[in-house]
Amino acid sequence: MTLVYIHSENGLSKAAKEVVTYAKKLGDGVSVITNGNTTGDVLAELGEYGASSVMVDRSVSSDDHQQLLDLVVFAAEKTGATSIVFSHDLTAKAIAPRLSVRLNAGLVSGATDVPNESGAIRVNVFSGKAFGFVKVNSTKQIISLLPNSIQPEITGGACGVEEINSGASTGRIKLITTKKPEGEIPLPEAELVVSAGRGLKGPENWGMVEDLAKSLGAATACSRPVADIGWRPHHEHVGQTGVAIRPNLYIAAGISGAIQHLAGVNGSKVIVVINTDQEAPFFKAADYGVVGDAFEVLPKLTEAIRKFKAGQN
Repeated sequence: MTLVYIHSENGLSKAAKEVVTYAKKLGDGVSVITNGNTTGDVLAELGEYGASSVMVDRSVSSDDHQQLLDLVVFAAEKTGATSIVFSHDLTAKAIAPRLSVRLNAGLVSGATDVPNESGAIRVNVFSGKAFGFVKVNSTKQIISLLPNSIQPEITGGACGVEEINSGASTGRIKLITTKKPEGEIPLPEAELVVSAGRGLKGPENWGMVEDLAKSLGAATACSRPVADIGWRPHHEHVGQTGVAIRPNLYIAAGISGAIQHLAGVNGSKVIVVINTDQEAPFFKAADYGVVGDAFEVLPKLTEAIRKFKAGQN
């Protein structure tokens, strides 16, 4: 049996569908454990992606990692799961290592594919500069899957949903308040991302980035210096010390391409760099490069995309 933990606040995310699809590819039955406010009817849709059952404990807080750890341990013992799968996000980074100790299970962090014929799982190493293969020899294994590594696949129909009480403990850390972005595409799930750096010269010029993102249906991001000086919120910072992303398209304007930034975006399928400096390091990692002023290129690109879409209607 494979157990999958998913976030289920306000519906099913793309990441949730990805990890259930991945778990199904491992070859065993798939049971899902979750918390949150998503209705049973919506959770039952996970059966379409391979889940045979879903358990939900609505008393567990998504912000309390100790409670979430207890929840997953409870579900693992209840189902007898030998494999446990997470999406490789902040929750997985907080829970999976502790879960590995609790269950005496091997941990593969940041998987990008299903196990090969020898049972080894491909992972990115050295901040995405290379890849390696990890094989788990313990009886139980824990895997966190990098977002956008596989596409959700519909393979079945609706499944049963069971409301449970896991008896999860109250964590020792008291949560006072949380502030979460609303009405935005979560960066780890975004397939299209438009990002910018200090080359935009100030927060008052970010409208052109948002216009391009809106025309594409993309998420917006930024480099670390932009977030540090307060031009953009920190949850938009992508890079080694920010959010690591793997979109199908990453457009970077006015970003030189420091190694720390590249470490968080080099998993992108296609990288487009716009910069006035033709010697900018980012061009070496780019699939397409435009040597030009972002103040001229971005509006023209936005206009071209809007015209193209208008011609498709």
